[in-house]
Amino acid sequence: MRALASNSLLALVLLALAACGRNEPPPQVAPPAPEVGARGNPAQDIDGLRRNIPITTEVTPLPMASVENFDLRRERAYPMQPPTIPHSIEGYQVDLNSNRCMLCHARNTAAQFQAIPVSVTHYMDRDDQFLAEVSPRRYFCVQCHVVQTDAKPLVGNQFRDIDTMLREERAAQAGQAHQ
Repeated sequence: MRALASNSLLALVLLALAACGRNEPPPQVAPPAPEVGARGNPAQDIDGLRRNIPITTEVTPLPMASVENFDLRRERAYPMQPPTIPHSIEGYQVDLNSNRCMLCHARNTAAQFQAIPVSVTHYMDRDDQFLAEVSPRRYFCVQCHVVQTDAKPLVGNQFRDIDTMLREERAAQAGQAHQ
């Protein structure tokens, strides 16, 4: 096997030397083509979430955002969005044996802690039957509800909820009626 490989190499060298003796021009080496990204256009292959830094460049991450702790209800950013958590939950235990969120947000203790009680839908099973305790499928709060930070949004959002749209429409109709 080794003899076969060395014979092949020798044959290649002899062919190269023979080509040089015939005064043939050296082969042209073309520069590599620009990389084409998933969208097909290398000039536009910039990820906006990377602060317009090319994907092939290493980025220093921004500092971690701080959790907002205002205890104020926020407007929703899209239809059917679960409410956000308006306070820090650092150190909260939410596991198979304990759910720290339910200390304040259970329906029977929410008034005592001036907290918003969890929705009745959290006490329903898959068959829409009411349970005495929070449904196991709704037990891990942070799978749907998230805390808010002071981070600048990565993508703009023009969402307006239906109540806002109806108020604006009524106001516009009232304005036209007075004219």
